[in-house]
Amino acid sequence: MGVTGIRSEIKTDVQSIVDIIRSVTDVPVAVGFGINTKEQVEEYTRIADGAIIGSAIVKIVEEYGENAGKYIYDYVSGMTDVEGIK
Repeated sequence: MGVTGIRSEIKTDVQSIVDIIRSVTDVPVAVGFGINTKEQVEEYTRIADGAIIGSAIVKIVEEYGENAGKYIYDYVSGMTDVEGIK
C-alpha cells in the first residue's frame, strides 16, 4: 500500500483493507501504516485489533542507541494509554 514509516496523515483506506482481511480469517488484524501518534493509535485500534509503531521506535533507537530502552518504554507507554488498550 506504500512505503512504511512515520506519516502525519494516512490516506490509505485502512477500514476497507481490514474488512477484506476479516472476511477471510478470524486472525487478529494489526495496522501499521505510518502510525506514530497517540491519536493515530486511538483511531486505528477502533478499526483493527492492534497498531504497529515500528518506524517511530527505530527513530528512537537511532537517536539514543544503547540507551534507548527507557525512551522506548516511555514512548510505548504513552501510546498504550488509550481506552481499550492494555
